[in-house]
Order: sequence, then C-alpha cells, then structure tokens
Amino acid sequence: MYTLCDLAHVSRSGYYRWLKTADELDKDYDDYLKVKEVFDQGKGNYGWRSIKMRLPEMNHKKIQRIMRKYDLTARVRRRNPYKAIMKKRMEHRIFPNILDRAFDQYVPFTVFCADIAYIPFQDSYAYLSVVKDIASGEVVAWNLSNGLEEALVLDTMRNMPRTRENAMIHSDQGFHYTNPQYIAAVEALGLAQSMSDKGSCIDNAPIESFFGHMKDELDYHSCASLKELRSRVDEYMQYYNHERKQWTRNKMSPVQYREHLLTKSSVGVGFQSVH
Repeated sequence: MYTLCDLAHVSRSGYYRWLKTADELDKDYDDYLKVKEVFDQGKGNYGWRSIKMRLPEMNHKKIQRIMRKYDLTARVRRRNPYKAIMKKRMEHRIFPNILDRAFDQYVPFTVFCADIAYIPFQDSYAYLSVVKDIASGEVVAWNLSNGLEEALVLDTMRNMPRTRENAMIHSDQGFHYTNPQYIAAVEALGLAQSMSDKGSCIDNAPIESFFGHMKDELDYHSCASLKELRSRVDEYMQYYNHERKQWTRNKMSPVQYREHLLTKSSVGVGFQSVH
C-alpha cells in the first residue's frame, strides 16, 4: 500500500483521510437516494421540513446532514411584498409563560393547553390540533386537517366548551398561536394567553404526554383516507375521555375525574388555580 502511495505521489495520511470519507459516503448513500428522490420531486424547492413530511420514518437531523453533505440546497422563494405589508399591519405577538409548569391544577375549565401533532397515514399525512383541560386531563376540543392553515386552530377554538372566569390557555410559540386571528379568538372566549419558552417542550408537558399515548394506542398508519383517519381519531377521543382510566387521576377517566373535581368544588372543598 505504501508503495502505491509513493507511485501515485499521495501522502499516507491523505490516503487514509480519503478512505474514511469514502466509507462515510457509502454509509449514507442509500438514505441519500431516498432524500434525493423527494428533493427532485419537489423540483429543488423542498427544504428539510418538506422532505421530512414525505419521509416520516427518517430522522430530521439525518435529512439535514445528508442535504448539507450532498449539497441539496432548496431554492429560496422570492419575498412576497404583499405578505410583508400584511405582516406589518398584523404583527404576530408572543405572550409570557404565565403557566410556568404549574401542572397541578384542580379546577376544570380553568387552565388549558394546546398543540398540533403531525399524523402520517398510508399515502398522505394530516395535522391534529388539540386543546386539553390540564385539571381533568380531558381533551375538550380537536380538529383534524390535511393542511396547516390558520383554520386548523381557529376551528378547534370554535369547539371549546364554556370556560370559567380568568381561565387561561397555554401553547408554544408556533405561528398559529401568535397569529392575530387566533389571539382575537382567544380574547373572545375570555381566555388569557400563556406561551412556552422557545425550544422548551417540557413547558407544555400535559399535551405532549397526550400525543405520546395517542400515537402508541391509535392505529393511524393503516388509514387509507383522511375520512377514515378522522373517524378513528374521533373514536379514540371518545375512548380517551370516557373510558381510559388514569392512575394519577384516582383511576378514573378524564370525564369521570372532571365530575369528581366539580363535585368536590361544589361542596366547598377549596382548590387553588394557577392565578
């Protein structure tokens, strides 16, 4: 080997560096072909998020690394001046973290949390918007859509139950929840807004926990259509709220526990809310 390096006028250290790089290229090549196929389908416009939605089984960090490694750079869209004007007219707003991980709540219809989950099924994908009552654990409103438009969360808010005075809703800082339309909908319901600190999913742990259980228990991958997925999600919500007993809630379902809390409250047992 050393003789061949001398004949080719290549240093031994350079040869071993090349050898290591070649091994790494071979290791990523199969995944590169998958990413490249999706990238080409998007005519060079897909970034890593768009590719992740079409390759849900592949880790997003691997997609980003492969795109950097093989120089798969999405074309940057030209800025729409009309959108820029609208953004200036309707500024998105960030709210402080009022909830501050005070998850031990005992008064139903007072403190809620909201989030959106990505739900892949057979040949497509959808998004599930959910609002959960932190005290009872009940999912009080939800909406499923194959798009991420603002209507996804606005329609969810239209399904909200009647809330108590000084109630609050907590979310992350996603664009849906900072949108002026959502802010107006929250204010119309008499709710105060609270938001997680950026990049801190534990600030919204109750709803992250719900999505974790749902994805473990619901067979969504085999759904052949959005209609079938919606039916299964609706069935699961009924099961989760009315039948699925929870150890930390006196072995009651969320609806049973909600009635239990309301009964205790009505007979004068004092509860403290986050406020």
